[in-house]
Amino acid sequence: MTSPRGAAPGRVAVITGGAGAIGTAITRALRDTGHRTAVIDRDGDIACDLSDETSTKAAAAAVLDRYGRCDVFVHCAAAFDQVTLADFDAVTWRHVQAVNVESALWLVQAFTPGMAERSFGRIVYIISDTFWAPPTPALLAYIASKGANLGVVRTLAAALGGDGIAVSAVAPGLTDTPASRTVNTDEQFDAVVQRQALKRRLTPEDTAAAVAYLASDAAAAMTGQVLCADGGLIMR
Repeated sequence: MTSPRGAAPGRVAVITGGAGAIGTAITRALRDTGHRTAVIDRDGDIACDLSDETSTKAAAAAVLDRYGRCDVFVHCAAAFDQVTLADFDAVTWRHVQAVNVESALWLVQAFTPGMAERSFGRIVYIISDTFWAPPTPALLAYIASKGANLGVVRTLAAALGGDGIAVSAVAPGLTDTPASRTVNTDEQFDAVVQRQALKRRLTPEDTAAAVAYLASDAAAAMTGQVLCADGGLIMR
C-alpha cells in the first residue's frame, strides 16, 4: 500500500473496536502508513469494557503507559442494541450511549493533552450514513448516538483546532462484513447497492482508506468534516 503524503513513522494510532471487520481494516491501513497501532477492545491489545467508565479510563492510562502517547485516535467501536420506541428502555439506551458516545469522550479527554503539547493530533469518529437515512426504527438508540457523535466532532473541531488537533468523521454505508451478513440477505445488500451512485458492495477497506487519509498530513486542512464512504448513497 502506498502511504498518504506526509504519513509519519512512529506516530501512535489508537483504535477502539479494532477487533471487528472495519476496525481491523482501519488498524491495518494505519499500520501500513507507518503508525504504531493499539487496539482498545474486549479482545484488543488493551482489553476494555467500553460501556464502563472506569474500565475505559484504565484503558487510556494503559495506552499512555505502554506507548507513551497517542497521535491518532479512531473511535470505531459501536453497540448496535436494537429497540423501537414501543420497546424503549433505559438500560438499552444507556448501554448504547455509553459505548458509542461516552467512552470516546473519556479517551479523548485523556489523549488530547499530549496532542496539544506536540501541536498535532487526529481524532476520527466512525459514524454512519443511517443518521441521514434511518433504515429501521429499531436502530433508534444507535442512530441517536451517531447524531450525538456528529455534534461532538463539530464541537471538538472548533475547540481543539488552536492546538493543532483535527477532528472529523467517516460515515460508512452498508458494508459487507461477517456481522452485517448475519442480519442482511443478498437481496437486501443488492437493494442498497442499486440506490448507490457507485454500484458495488462496500468493503471495510473503503472506510479504512478514508480514515488513513484523515490521519495523514495530506488532510492538514480537514477538520469538522464528515466523509461519506457509502458509494454515493447519501449526498449532502
